[in-house]
Amino acid sequence: MTLLIRPARPEEAAELTELALRSKAHWGYDAAFLARCRTELTLTPADVAARPVRVAERDGRTVGLLVLGGEPPALELDMLFVDPPAIGTGAGRVLFEHAVATARAAGARTLWIEADPEAESFYRHLGAVPAGTSVSPSTGRELPRLRYDLGTGRG
Repeated sequence: MTLLIRPARPEEAAELTELALRSKAHWGYDAAFLARCRTELTLTPADVAARPVRVAERDGRTVGLLVLGGEPPALELDMLFVDPPAIGTGAGRVLFEHAVATARAAGARTLWIEADPEAESFYRHLGAVPAGTSVSPSTGRELPRLRYDLGTGRG
């Protein structure tokens, strides 16, 4: 089951938003918390047309998404979500590797990650290192901030 990474299409924006919310819900967050996150996790057709949004597909089914932001020399991993049935299948790792390759090709030296606390260990396993915290604009909670050095593959 090969994973295909391709550009998202504007007409997929609503589907990708729902995938992001399902992925966030996987960690046990309640409906009220998810409602507060909705605006931050919403992709519009205009977002998809204007930003580097990528979709991971397996057997023609969307299993994940990736959004990069910022400008070199430092890019942000704005979104990386895997549909719950595909969590643990390697889709997240492939999406992260794609983000790293894309950032390097753009001339970035650093990839910054503002992680959900439940995803911090995933990024650390892939080589990102703690680099402080930030506050989520939608929920007000403190989030781990991580750095991935694109030159060495380590934080």
